[in-house]
Amino acid sequence: MRPTVRPESGTEPKAVAERVDLDAEFRASNIQPLLDELDRELIGLTPIKTRIREIAALLLVARLREQRGLTSDRPTLHMSFTGKPGTGKTTVALRMASILHQLGYVRKGHLVVATRDDLVGQYVGHTAPKTKEVLKRAMGGVLFIDEAYYLHRPENERDYGQEAIEMLLQVMENQREDLVVILAGYRDRMETFFQSNPGFHSRVAHHLDFPDYALDELMAIAELMLGRQQYGLDDASRAAFREYLARRMEQPHFANARSVRNALDRAKLRQANRLLRLGGQVTDEELTRLDAADIRQSRVFGDETTDQERP
Repeated sequence: MRPTVRPESGTEPKAVAERVDLDAEFRASNIQPLLDELDRELIGLTPIKTRIREIAALLLVARLREQRGLTSDRPTLHMSFTGKPGTGKTTVALRMASILHQLGYVRKGHLVVATRDDLVGQYVGHTAPKTKEVLKRAMGGVLFIDEAYYLHRPENERDYGQEAIEMLLQVMENQREDLVVILAGYRDRMETFFQSNPGFHSRVAHHLDFPDYALDELMAIAELMLGRQQYGLDDASRAAFREYLARRMEQPHFANARSVRNALDRAKLRQANRLLRLGGQVTDEELTRLDAADIRQSRVFGDETTDQERP
């Protein structure tokens, strides 16, 4: 494309650099609705959402550089998501797959979730076909490996996880233009995993640490979940659920938003049984309201410290 020129009085014409309207390019990329959807789906997680926007900006600029013939290596897209269960890692991975697809970095934009059981076999010759099958399904999209540190158990001399690791490393390097891998798990265990498997660490460019939710954020998540299902809390049940969460957060196996969802499911179970025991006619308001009693029947309010609910 020939550069445009602007004549100046008394001087030779000078070349004027062509300009790109970044605002227009951003709108045309159609990733803003995906980022907005992530904001709606997840309460809090501001550092994570900011990082996702930064990665999206990097990928958009890299695409523009390539389109304009500027020298640029393809960005490394493999990622690590660390944090406790229920902090939104899978949801963010799903939205990341859509963003990558929208910007043209993956062909399909789908997400395949896998664990050790999906990749590692139980006998000689079993691991390779299992891993190949998962990789085949994930090609053109994103492979999300949850609790990735379980891939290899060095304490077990008959473990076949190392074979799966070697296959993954090869694909992450040689087919990185057709597959993005996200490794996920607890932060401390993932750090140990990377130390034991430096090949993974060298191929992962983006490390995102998902914080636990605060009590107010968990309450907002609960209200959001209930609203989507046309349930609600009154003042008394809201206070009861807040107390429930404060207690539950101190117990083992607390899984953030996942524990909130499970607690609400149990409360809805108690509400349904309460209404059936009462019998008679009910209003829509009664069908949608969770009472404080539906929440306070939880074993979390019991006196025995060993009587704890699972996430």
